[in-house]
Amino acid sequence: MPATDAPKLYLEDLKPGDRFTSREHALDEAQIIDFATRFDPQPFHLDPEAAKRTFFQGLAASGWHTAAITMRLLVDSGIPLADGVIGSGGELSWPRPTRPGDVLHVESEVVEVTPSRSKPERGMVQMRCDTLNQRGEVVQRFSPKLVVSRRPA
Repeated sequence: MPATDAPKLYLEDLKPGDRFTSREHALDEAQIIDFATRFDPQPFHLDPEAAKRTFFQGLAASGWHTAAITMRLLVDSGIPLADGVIGSGGELSWPRPTRPGDVLHVESEVVEVTPSRSKPERGMVQMRCDTLNQRGEVVQRFSPKLVVSRRPA
């Protein structure tokens, strides 16, 4: 459920160095297998025994599952943008696997704020969003460019 107590932010409210931390999401084997069954049906996401014999050496969440959890955390409690978290591209990497039992949260930082010259009602914000597990290990690094509205007149 979205955080309702956080003030909603517009382009003018953001500056490089601003940081946001999301709530947590606990991930278990059933969630990993359910997501993989529907969207990424590979043995290392579906079968704990088969996964032991793969590159991952054990059950690992799909990177797309980690990305989906990250998005949910950003929307619900991570970056309180007035008009939502609207992406316009970015880079995504998974430096280590997400495992059953991991408790994830997202730490985000504003890197750059650029008002649009052609669309005065908005601008672009470059972010760095690290998804970390309970040990503080980065399981996903996401550097999105976000479309952010300016405060209405």
